[in-house]
Amino acid sequence: MVEVSINQQKFQLPEDGRLADVLPLLFVQQADGIAIAVNQVVVPRGEWERYVLQPGDSVFVIRATQGG
Repeated sequence: MVEVSINQQKFQLPEDGRLADVLPLLFVQQADGIAIAVNQVVVPRGEWERYVLQPGDSVFVIRATQGG
């Protein structure tokens, strides 16, 4: 298992845990309006399925909202 921090909470993922595996942990069903940064670097959505998380990675998931 790999321990990572997602939005400042610790999570355990399988050794081959991918960035795309993060969204279900946060109960996010649609990726529309979502941005993900790993270790303060934004990862393009097209790379989420291939991006393998490493022990100690810090993941930050951001959802765009409307407002004024």
